[in-house]
Order: sequence, then C-alpha cells, then structure tokens
Amino acid sequence: MSSSSSIITLQLLLFFIVVPISSLAKKPHVIHFRSPNLYPEGLAYDPSAQHFIVGSLHHRTLHSVSDAGVIETIISDPSLPPNTTILGLAVDKLNNRLLAAIHSDPPLPPFNALAAYDLSSRQRLFLSLLPSTPSDDNRRPVANAVTVDFKGNAYVTNSLGYPEGNFIWKVNPEGEALIFSRSPLFTQFPVDRDSPYSYCGLNGIAYVSKGYLLVVQSNTGKLFKVDAHDGTAQNVLLNEDLPVADGIAIRGDGVVLVVSHEKLWFLKSDDSWGEGVVYDKTDLDVERFATSVVVGREDRAYVLYGSVLEGITGNGGREWFGIEEVRSEKENEDEKMWVYVLIGLGLAYFLIWRFQMKQLVKNMDKKTN
Repeated sequence: MSSSSSIITLQLLLFFIVVPISSLAKKPHVIHFRSPNLYPEGLAYDPSAQHFIVGSLHHRTLHSVSDAGVIETIISDPSLPPNTTILGLAVDKLNNRLLAAIHSDPPLPPFNALAAYDLSSRQRLFLSLLPSTPSDDNRRPVANAVTVDFKGNAYVTNSLGYPEGNFIWKVNPEGEALIFSRSPLFTQFPVDRDSPYSYCGLNGIAYVSKGYLLVVQSNTGKLFKVDAHDGTAQNVLLNEDLPVADGIAIRGDGVVLVVSHEKLWFLKSDDSWGEGVVYDKTDLDVERFATSVVVGREDRAYVLYGSVLEGITGNGGREWFGIEEVRSEKENEDEKMWVYVLIGLGLAYFLIWRFQMKQLVKNMDKKTN
C-alpha cells in the first residue's frame, strides 16, 4: 500500500470516528413556543413541510410549530361547535391531509367527530360525526387518538374507559364512519377504579404497514394488536405494563414509542407484535404533562409538553409550551460502544501504518547505502 493511499484511508477512518462522536455530543433538540392558553394535547409531524402540528384544548384552531419554535395558525375552523377540544392528530402523507379528532366535554352537548383538512388549501374536506350507542348512566364517548392507513382509512379510539366505551371507529376516505372494533379483549383486564385515570381506556393508536394497528390502553397499561381488516384483537405480551399510556408512534426501524405523562417507553418485537419487550424507558417532566409522541426528522422521538392537566382543571393562563426530543440512554450507550470500537480500529490501523512506514524508510536507507 502506498503512503498516499494509507493517508487517505486514515483520514476516512478519522472522519467516520469524529462524526459519530460529534452527533452524540449534541444536546437533545428542545423547542419552546408561545401561544397564550393553547394547551395542546395532540401532536403530529408533517415531513413534507418539516414542521410539527398541534391542536388546542380551548381553541378551534390548528398550528404549525417550526424547529425554531415559530408558531403559525394554519387552520381556523369556527364552524366547529364552540369550546370543542381538538385531541389526536395525524398527517395522511399520501393524500396530503390532516386528520383531527374532535370532542366536547360537559356541560357541552355530546360531540365526537373526525375532521379532515387539505394541507395545501387548508380547507376542510369533511367533518364526520362518529356513531355511538347510548349509555345508561350518560357516560359519553371520547374521540381521542387517530391514525391512518395507506388507503386513507382513519382509525379513531374511543377512550371512555368503561365497558360501553373502549372501541375503535373507522372513517373511510369519503368520511363515512362506523364502529370498527369492539373486541371483548378491550374490557377483559381489571381496572382499579380508585386510580386517578381509570376513566381513560383505549388511547394512542398507530398503523403498521403489515396490516394491523397497535393500540395502548391507559387504565390497564396493556398494548393490543388489532387486525386492520376485521378488527380482531390480541393482547401483546410485554415484560411490563405501560401504566397511564397515552400516545404511541413507530420509528422507521420498527421501534415503538409509548408516552405517558411520566415516561417514554422504547419497545421492540421480533415476531410482529405477538410479544414485545420494553428495552428502555426515560423519565419525563411530570408537571408539564406530556401527552403525545411523534417521530420527526432523522427518526428522532419528540414528546409534547402541553400542560393539559392544568388546562383541564381551569388553572389557565399559561403562554409557553414545549416539544422536546427524548433519547434512549441504552441506545446512546450502544452507539458510544461502536464509537469506541471504531476508535480502537482507527488506532490499530494507524499503528500498523506507522510500522509499515518505518519499514519502508529502513528499506530505502538500505538501498541508498
């Protein structure tokens, strides 16, 4: 090997060592944005526009949030019933639509719907009322989280955590809605009715391209796999429950992210979610009450700190909210290990190269003499 090619190879090795080190040294991305009394519960990421989208507990508006925290109202829909809440959000990338789950709390009349908006014109495409069956004790359904499949069908969870709740709606691309899955499995597991969030059942939902949904249940901490064709469900066997699970998202490498107001869990499965394992979890800022998780640029996980508990209890007036990147410490340790391996290989190659150069100089000296 010539000395020039050795130097080039050494430079390449050093490049591939330094780049991972510099990326690991970067602090997690933190976004602060200001919008008085917004209290956003839902979060989505629009990859085409490369910005986040949030809703509001108190306003009939949807807003984009840039990486730098610049917030803009992209949709204002005064035709929605007054004081309705915008909960779950999803971006339909193939059809360039934004889907929003709409709900009203007492003392407002019952209202649950899915709204679809064109992301280019920002006009509403439809407002689909979500059907439900009457309850003997006037418990009302809660249209909470939404996801979308590759055909444009939307799936919305009803998070009323009682037997008459805990089902999934399906809304086709034309806005026609029906109750899609009311699996008995959703009400099979015991619920501690004295716990603070026992009223919240099925919650976060995500579509997997293999043709099924992953759904978390807040009051049991269970994860369900639901067939997107016929609505049949099975309980995903995990090494631990996910108490008060809220939002769910899936990274490009298949890792599932589940958020509660206390933790972000990192899950993986080797058998298409018959079983799974929680391989890491990160504590969150409880007071700021995280509710949603999305996957942003470069497959990074972001949680929304919308302080919604403060907004629900009426202690309003907050102006600043946050979207923050959350990393797995275990994954960071694994990345660091590979960096150290690369450094070791680089140093070994450098020593070999030095030895070869010394031998080359000695041979040249012998020829000269």
